[in-house]
Amino acid sequence: MTFAERLAAAQETFGPVCVGADPHASILQAWGLPDNPAGLARFAEIFAGAFAGSVASIKPQVAFFERHGSAGLAVLENLIGTFRDAGTLVVADAKRGDIGSTMEGYAQAWLGQGPLGSDAVTLSPYLGVGALAPAFERAAENNRGVFVLAVTSNPDGASIQGAGTPPVAQRIIDELAEWNERLWPGRAGSIGVVIGATAGPRLTEWGIALDHLHGPILAPGVGAQGATRAQAEALAAGNPLIIPVSRAVLRSGPDMSSLKDSHLTF
Repeated sequence: MTFAERLAAAQETFGPVCVGADPHASILQAWGLPDNPAGLARFAEIFAGAFAGSVASIKPQVAFFERHGSAGLAVLENLIGTFRDAGTLVVADAKRGDIGSTMEGYAQAWLGQGPLGSDAVTLSPYLGVGALAPAFERAAENNRGVFVLAVTSNPDGASIQGAGTPPVAQRIIDELAEWNERLWPGRAGSIGVVIGATAGPRLTEWGIALDHLHGPILAPGVGAQGATRAQAEALAAGNPLIIPVSRAVLRSGPDMSSLKDSHLTF
């Protein structure tokens, strides 16, 4: 099964909410854990106990593991393995983007068979959508997916993403739609985009069209950033939708039953 097909099957059972694994310092403190690799490992253990096999997908924010160095990456490797073994899709929020052999290296790391190999990874298109081809091709080869930044919720992104006619964001989406048709002709594609759930007004202002993407949309911003599930759903334009929720769920920890219940409210 392709990533798009596995996502559809998982969401049919568990719904569109994707729980974010974001162990930043304030969350570790709130859970009574030290801000060090041991605390990070305990966070991962509790998180896995609450969600492995019981949600469609999770989204670990790689930066919060990387800041602990090699020990933090070891925790991330174990977390990815635990969830993939449980059949829960892992979307690594790594925002990688480069050219040539370096991009191929990132593709092998995050979409290959190694310890960081995930079901999907987030990518940055600043060096050009075509530069991401190694990741697209690796995703097709290994039945994985990617999510490319298009319209983000941070105000700083608007000056670049909305520039030009058509705006840069639309040109990115159009190129990704072509890649989906090229790699998965006549089927749902596994190349998706990141559209901030709070960015609805920008989509309207810029005249962004998504109905031709035929790939999934990752819409962060529900919960702590103030967006609602309805706002996220309004962005879908007929595409599969993943709604990541991080801090608003993690605040219910470290009690596992509270964590399990909290994600059901979104």
